[in-house]
Amino acid sequence: MPQQKAVIIGAGIAGIATAIRLAVKGYAVNVYEANGYPGGKLSEFEQSGYRFDAGPSLFTMPQYVDELFALAGKNPANYFTYQKLDVVCKYFYEDGTRLSAYADTKQFAEEIETQTGEPATAVIKHLANSRDIYSITNHVFLERSLHRLKTYLRWDTIRSIFRFPQIDPFRTMHKANASGFKDKRVVQFFDRYATYNGSNPYQAPATLNVIPHLEHHFGAYFPDGGMYSITKSLVKLAEELGVKFYYNYKVDEIVVINGKAKGIRAKGENVLADVVVSNMDIWFTYNRLLSKHPQLHPKKTLNQERSSSALIFYWGIKKQFPLLDLHNIFFSADYKAEFKHIWQQQDIYHDPTVYLNISSKLKPDDAPDGCENWFVMINVPANNGQDWERLITDARTNIIAKLSRLLGEDLPPLIVNESILDPRSIESRTSSYKGSIYGTSSNNQFAAFLRHANQSSKVEGLYFCGGSVHPGGGIPLCLLSAKIVSGVIN
Repeated sequence: MPQQKAVIIGAGIAGIATAIRLAVKGYAVNVYEANGYPGGKLSEFEQSGYRFDAGPSLFTMPQYVDELFALAGKNPANYFTYQKLDVVCKYFYEDGTRLSAYADTKQFAEEIETQTGEPATAVIKHLANSRDIYSITNHVFLERSLHRLKTYLRWDTIRSIFRFPQIDPFRTMHKANASGFKDKRVVQFFDRYATYNGSNPYQAPATLNVIPHLEHHFGAYFPDGGMYSITKSLVKLAEELGVKFYYNYKVDEIVVINGKAKGIRAKGENVLADVVVSNMDIWFTYNRLLSKHPQLHPKKTLNQERSSSALIFYWGIKKQFPLLDLHNIFFSADYKAEFKHIWQQQDIYHDPTVYLNISSKLKPDDAPDGCENWFVMINVPANNGQDWERLITDARTNIIAKLSRLLGEDLPPLIVNESILDPRSIESRTSSYKGSIYGTSSNNQFAAFLRHANQSSKVEGLYFCGGSVHPGGGIPLCLLSAKIVSGVIN
């Protein structure tokens, strides 16, 4: 029997992981990537002696990366190493409060009590609830397709269904947190986790309170070569398994004949395959690659609310700040107003919450001696035609003023170089519709069920992976989407 062929559209992290899994299953796998590099959002660049991880900067659930090497019979440590963080993130509030989010649960709860007066027992209780939500949802919502009958016939799924009220789907995340904590700073701290999948804590279901468990149980990590080493190590593994990557190779069409995916069309030629997997955003998959087949388009899914996007400033800073850590958050004084601007007004609040990542804290050669590489990000709305030049200019001014005030330092003279990534460039570089980072938002209590499936119900041999489909965005979920796809392909 001839070897079966698989074509993967897009070399994002999910596309690479799918390629590895299918190669292990015996497929001949070709990956076609429009950019000249792999990784999608998980890429890197350099400017004037400073190296930056361009996209995701928080690394959790490393077991899903290690699993790919083990699956291929390789020792993960020979390809990819990482270190666990003792402090996940440092937090700065406008009232002067500072928190260190220790990885150790007991130490973290005591830190909360010391800095805010919120009882440590309340924090422990909240994290226990987070653990329970994870135990109910993990094997059902994250590791399996929600669109196959046999998922619901499993005993662990049935048990999870009986425990459904425990995942708290009918309250918003904010209401749940406000009922569990008295201190507004602690409520704001736990509300922030909604932004991990581009959602609004004042709308998203309290089920998202599962996210703290990922940090405070499994921990947060830093890859020894920076975040892009995840991409590089997995590409190396894939190539060793025989996967072929074609860069600067834009796919124009998924070829569908008589209800079956037969391959792709790119650069004027047809590439035949038994299986086609799209790692492209689901909106562009249908509207670009399946434009000849409008009857296949899931219009309700494609019209769902998009997740938030990001505005990122990459700054080379000619000074070091001992006060700062790898991950740092500078909170807005009015969180509700900030989210109202993002979601209702579709613009940027004058006092945004600022995330600051400095990989040179743990990888010193990412910046010149005595300097730091600052990845400065705020959450912003998806691109709906706003005046981004004005928004970027105003946001830059407000961010610099905020950081200068809270750090007691005049920042402008310290910024020696700058690059900017906004929703428009996120869309153009990564084919993320409207620049939304996580596909559709999770501002609906049924969002987990409304995400696009990993397998087409209308086209035989067509599959989907990545952050715009089930189970969602972010590195761990993208890797799980690859696992699900591999599981449903024979």
